Amino acid sequence: MTDYTKLIEISEKRVRNTKETFVRSIDKKINWNSRLIGIKGARGCGKTTLLLQHLRNNQMDLVVSGKALFVSLDNIWFTKNSLLDLAESFSKSGGKLLYLDEVHRYGDWPIYIKNIYDDYPELQVVFTGSSLLQILDARADLSRRPVMYNMQGLSFREFLNLKTGNDFQELPLEEILQNHPKHAFDICSKVKPFEFFDEYLKIGYYPFFLEGLDTYYMKLEETINMILDVELPLLRKIDISYVPKIKKLLAIIAESSPVMLNTSKMSGAMELNRTTLLSYLKNLTDAKLIDSLFKDLKGVSSLQKPDKIFLENTNLMYLFQGEKANEGNVRETFLVNQLSYNQTVELSEVSDFLVNDKYTIECGGKNKTGEQIKTLKNAFIAADGIETGNGSKIPLWLFGFLY
Repeated sequence: MTDYTKLIEISEKRVRNTKETFVRSIDKKINWNSRLIGIKGARGCGKTTLLLQHLRNNQMDLVVSGKALFVSLDNIWFTKNSLLDLAESFSKSGGKLLYLDEVHRYGDWPIYIKNIYDDYPELQVVFTGSSLLQILDARADLSRRPVMYNMQGLSFREFLNLKTGNDFQELPLEEILQNHPKHAFDICSKVKPFEFFDEYLKIGYYPFFLEGLDTYYMKLEETINMILDVELPLLRKIDISYVPKIKKLLAIIAESSPVMLNTSKMSGAMELNRTTLLSYLKNLTDAKLIDSLFKDLKGVSSLQKPDKIFLENTNLMYLFQGEKANEGNVRETFLVNQLSYNQTVELSEVSDFLVNDKYTIECGGKNKTGEQIKTLKNAFIAADGIETGNGSKIPLWLFGFLY
């Protein structure tokens, strides 16, 4: 039997040492009873902590007895042992819960996960991986097996809860649009949103801000480099010699994000052909470094030109642009980021955004009027600088309660 005693020791130590004071809301949405669960998300968004917290809060007795095991697949143990070796030994020892972190770091991982799922029905497997993971693999079709969840950085609501100790709940989009005065009043009776909103926009999206503000942007830059230098070549088979081009592309976008895309101009600046440029943009979008918006999502192909490109979140804007970040651009980036997690967002022909093919949302400051959307049905203004709104004018910060 394969000796994985060291892995058991590491697992228990990591679970015990995990703080349980703040747990991401996605924990309650995951059906933890499913036999195979996959959690995708950008590096740094908190996937590892989510698994460790769930084990500590719900399965500590199994962790102590060695029947629940947390393993990072970049562990040196796997240089001499296979994932199937672990699954076999774990199963024979009465194991029940196998939590696999950073599954993308293990070669041919879809084949191994499929085999474990098929050959060890007594095991429940939960795995995390990069947002670049492609579950539908030609060699091992996992698409019908795992229940997949996508994890995003902290919402403004989660950030507020973490900072203030409140337990504000998520608000569906329709509830925000129709009953925003009530919800804004209720929230503002407990906290002052603008005491925290600017901080969230700058350093509140990635949970590692808890490790110290002085090193936040340094860690964010390291995260970006890890995605580009390691995950893209590993998961998208991009030649490492092309990575500097992708970094240059990201830098060009970051300088003036959000930006309407002119493929001819950008292709020339990058010295790339159009197809390669669009391929790089697709990879940056999948890596959760940019967000690509289209005027019409119907029939959009994988290599269709986006109409407008945003950085994925406002923290990235401040990393690249510092205090030069344009206030209006920051507002739009925040709104797109919070909306995009559970909604479909398109560029509107007559306003800023069309959401779920039904609602038009104009983004602006506190003095923004509804002149541009007055003839439209289901049209609203997301206005910055106001605590509460009225009619179709909604506080921008309240959209941070969508997830």
